Amino acid sequence: MNVFVIILVAIIVGMSIYIFLASTGVRSSFSKELFIAFLVIYSILMIGFALVYYLLADMGLDVLEDRSLHIGKPFERLLQAIYFSGVTLMTVGYGDLSPIGAARFFALTEATIGYLLPAALLYKLMKS
Repeated sequence: MNVFVIILVAIIVGMSIYIFLASTGVRSSFSKELFIAFLVIYSILMIGFALVYYLLADMGLDVLEDRSLHIGKPFERLLQAIYFSGVTLMTVGYGDLSPIGAARFFALTEATIGYLLPAALLYKLMKS
């Protein structure tokens, strides 16, 4: 079940990025619609990766160095996963949480997407 959810989240995240990059409506200036779309995509990515981290921990894999995704009530663990995902996606990296094991690959992927997505937005705005 957890593997199915991880695959489903990966498909949703991939489709979100594809839709953002492949839409044909080019705008010559920043618009409210583009800003909202950008926020929605970031939110989908953040929550999607948070679910991946949460489910990896739920499967018994070590995700964070401090094992905070294994301790506490499920809702608290989910909030911790969302926090870690947000910090990683925005490439802030406060240093209070560090991924270990297989989670390093997911964190690296998420940080790369978070780093490149604003560039894709600017490219989309400048494209004529």
